[in-house]
Amino acid sequence: MIDVLIADDEEPALAALAYLLDQDPRVGRVHQVSTGADAIRLLTRERVDAVFLDIHMPGLSGFDLARALQRFEHKPALVFVTADEEGALEAFDLAAVDYLLKPVRASRLERSLTRVADALRQTPEAPAQPAAELIAVTLGSTTRMIRRDDVRYVQAQGDYTRLCTAEGGFLVRVPISDLERQWADAGFVRVHRSYLVALAHVAQIRLGSDHPTVVVGDAALPVSRRMLPGLRDRLAQSTVRADT
Repeated sequence: MIDVLIADDEEPALAALAYLLDQDPRVGRVHQVSTGADAIRLLTRERVDAVFLDIHMPGLSGFDLARALQRFEHKPALVFVTADEEGALEAFDLAAVDYLLKPVRASRLERSLTRVADALRQTPEAPAQPAAELIAVTLGSTTRMIRRDDVRYVQAQGDYTRLCTAEGGFLVRVPISDLERQWADAGFVRVHRSYLVALAHVAQIRLGSDHPTVVVGDAALPVSRRMLPGLRDRLAQSTVRADT
């Protein structure tokens, strides 16, 4: 069975393609998302065999998403679905197995799924490994992807949080409390109401002074007294050494 993800910001086109895919007995689960960022989030949680991508989506385009997928350990087969005939050359430069024009006909989709199945049979199966989570961030009018494991620490800034990496900071509109919950299993720990740190990037922890701090890169971040017990518990499970 071929598990599929469809990404298209046009709801009628998304529903129509999902319906056609459901009619093919070779297709298993069909996931539907309306943005490239949502596709990345789903693909970090779910393993799929093929992705059907609209080219023109807000934020991450289908081409942007296809390039991001090259970083994944398990690379699904790529099929572009669009009303734009101009993008075929770039699509196949990205190793797409097919390029479908809207409106998609059932007979044409059937041939596309045959190409997907052939491509999957020709790809050696590698041991499944979790893909690094990618995060969509906005820079002016463009959207780019950063890896979660490149984030050294997170700083709360009002309704936003700043994801701090070696190359700079990137604002995302997600509360720090949500990231604290979602990223706990990835080694992030809350040290202050304004800071969440990645233990993998911590160079030094100073807990014995009147003003406890953690050193991450060039930044010395405060540790609140209220967060100290939780930090000590996490340290007991890690190899980071604390100076007391």
